[in-house]
Amino acid sequence: MLKVGRKAPLFTLQDQNKETQSLKTYLGKWTLIYFYPKDDTPGCTKEACTIAEIYSDFKRLKVTIFGVSKDTPKSHKKFADKYNLPFILLSDPTGEMIEKYGALVEKSMFGKKYLGIDRVSYLLNPEGKIAKVYSKVDPASHALELIKDIKVLQREAKKLAL
Repeated sequence: MLKVGRKAPLFTLQDQNKETQSLKTYLGKWTLIYFYPKDDTPGCTKEACTIAEIYSDFKRLKVTIFGVSKDTPKSHKKFADKYNLPFILLSDPTGEMIEKYGALVEKSMFGKKYLGIDRVSYLLNPEGKIAKVYSKVDPASHALELIKDIKVLQREAKKLAL
């Protein structure tokens, strides 16, 4: 897992519309990167939908949102369309970005160990540095927690700029 204050690793991946998205394009803005295991599964759907429900708050605060999993752009498109998700879903089929961000972890199910995607989020400041790490994400309450923290961090950043 990455630490607060560290420069976020750059990435270039395809989104749900098969358009190329690069972190470099979004430097200068607040950015949320959240990792999730799989499209259209209960926890992942809950997390995505709660973010979508208050997306206007994220927009007002000028925060770009990236949801990231190993699913294909086609799967992401179906997921985004089904739930009217207004933000970008990135496809990382090789898991390279997921690994760079420390979201690829050993999991266990029915006594078998496997590598899976941890539900972790990173809030990046406009300089591309990690401002906050969320390692124990509750899909139902994560969006509201994010909005609260973004407001505080943006206020602090403004004070420092004065």
